[in-house]
Amino acid sequence: MADQTHVLFVEDDDVIREATQLALERDGFAVTAMPDGLSGLEAFRANRPDIALLDVMVPGLDGVSLCRRIRDESTVPVIMLSARADSIDVVLGLEAGADDYVTKPFDGAVLVARIRAVLRRFGHAGGGEKPGEGADGVSGGVLTFGELEIDTEGMEVRRAGQPVALTPTEMRLLLEFSSAPGTVLSRDKLLERVWDYGWGGDTRVVDVHVQRLRTKIGQDRIETVRGFGYKLKA
Repeated sequence: MADQTHVLFVEDDDVIREATQLALERDGFAVTAMPDGLSGLEAFRANRPDIALLDVMVPGLDGVSLCRRIRDESTVPVIMLSARADSIDVVLGLEAGADDYVTKPFDGAVLVARIRAVLRRFGHAGGGEKPGEGADGVSGGVLTFGELEIDTEGMEVRRAGQPVALTPTEMRLLLEFSSAPGTVLSRDKLLERVWDYGWGGDTRVVDVHVQRLRTKIGQDRIETVRGFGYKLKA
């Protein structure tokens, strides 16, 4: 298991859990599958997986609450699984700190592709990029925007001299903005660059992460350009 990417999968439906576990294992992942949120939290703490797949509606401790508990302890990537694409649960999961979500029922190949995309952003899966290495135009050094300082080599952010804790996805998003300050970046472009979507995706993922980033670096630092996207104020 040490040489494999370890997936924590929390799903209460026995058929989905077993079938998905087998599919992921065939693709070379090591999988710990749990039927409820409390056992999932215990497994997370015991095994420290490389990525967590959490169904929103699981008993004991629901997926959103479990995501929040995991995020309190770790920046490990989290993908939420939701039965309804238009559900508020999707937004709640993203606000709790999830990096992406997949709608059920899902195709196994699509799920694996999304897992690998997230892992590439986090530097897993065969020595992929470290957070921020894929951000166009960002090289070494410290970038300063008002009271905000971004160390692109040390992957550290400070606001008014105080450290700011960002998840790897939030860091990549900030690096994309800082690589072109004052330039409007569309949601589709951010999905492509930060989430590695080679296809159309749900722009709510972008909107929620931008809002989370704003709460950490300052609400006025990232400006919304209605109808076009977002830009970092230079």
